[in-house]
Amino acid sequence: EAFPPAERGKDMAFWGLGIVVAPMLGPILGGWLTDSYSWRWVFYINLPVGLASLYMTKLFIFDPPYLKRGVRSVDGWGIGMLAVGIGALQITLDKGQQDDWFGSQFIVACATVAAIMLVGFVIRELVAREPVVHLRVFKSRNYSVGVAMMTTLGFVLYGSLVALPVFLQTLMGYPAMDAGLATAPRGLGAFLGMPIIGMIMAKADPRKLLAVGFFVAGLSLVQLSRLDMTATIWDFFWPQFWLGLALSFMFVPLTTTTMDPIPREEMGNATSLFNLMRNLGGGFGIAAATTVIARTSQSNASRLAEHVTAYNPLAQQMLAQMHERFIAAGFDPVTASRAAYAAIAGLVHQQAALLSYLYAFRVFGWIFIVVIPLLFLLKRPEHTTRPVAGH
Repeated sequence: EAFPPAERGKDMAFWGLGIVVAPMLGPILGGWLTDSYSWRWVFYINLPVGLASLYMTKLFIFDPPYLKRGVRSVDGWGIGMLAVGIGALQITLDKGQQDDWFGSQFIVACATVAAIMLVGFVIRELVAREPVVHLRVFKSRNYSVGVAMMTTLGFVLYGSLVALPVFLQTLMGYPAMDAGLATAPRGLGAFLGMPIIGMIMAKADPRKLLAVGFFVAGLSLVQLSRLDMTATIWDFFWPQFWLGLALSFMFVPLTTTTMDPIPREEMGNATSLFNLMRNLGGGFGIAAATTVIARTSQSNASRLAEHVTAYNPLAQQMLAQMHERFIAAGFDPVTASRAAYAAIAGLVHQQAALLSYLYAFRVFGWIFIVVIPLLFLLKRPEHTTRPVAGH
């Protein structure tokens, strides 16, 4: 809101560099801290950063003049229900797979609290005289569709961003630092794409840019779903690079299109909800990724194991080769036989896990492609093009 409407696309591109690139640099920093110190430092590092952000906010962030009003009542009930509801929901998402979801009474309790508090929050905000969040902003079609698409963007972005380093560490044997570096091409693509999209936003229809972004991002994730255990770092580089470039075509046009019809007095309220839904989408995406990978890995292992039998010539040939290798390594025949069976079981579980990660990447990719028709519900922004000088 600090810039003229015609300039917001370019300015939003530079703002978006932090939003899109920073989460991709996180795994790199986290990997370095984990390898060099301890995984606990991934959390400790937030303390000085948080204090610095508070100090800078106090120095540089001020309310615009039209928002300076007299003292008014604070919706304590609304704030309380939102805080408890979001907290319970986050615990449910974070610990769901670990505690077997609704097989755990604790998860059931957290999910129930989240549902009651969030439903109560919505009702409260609709009837309160001074609501902490103005939900009526969703009356704008552009805003409602934009929030839905940004939630989807957060779902896929964070879900795939968490899945890839874990895939590289657990299956490919990458150290934490190298696994983090493998996500860097996303940041590189976004870093190069943001200034470009900022320059062309004033001349192009944002909906067309969004369509290109979602389509390319979907294809990039589908490309990741075609890798195998022989993949090199370059096989991960290019899909990641194109995905990061596509994200710049998604984030800036989506943000400017969503916020275009919002009055400036409601801009702070609208952007807070917009960012909240992106983060909630990310939480759901991470939970979905961990759950899908864990559950499908078990089913894949069962199906693959059905083919490792005494009646399968290929399985018997592999078992004999493993047995001979362990004999050559100095094992006695009985121990070599047990080791061969253990090695075959390890291969089965490895391939089952590989199929699970590839399936997750494929699902994430198709989600991006499937949401493209929602773009037809968006109206072209009125304030993204530069005014033509009159004569």
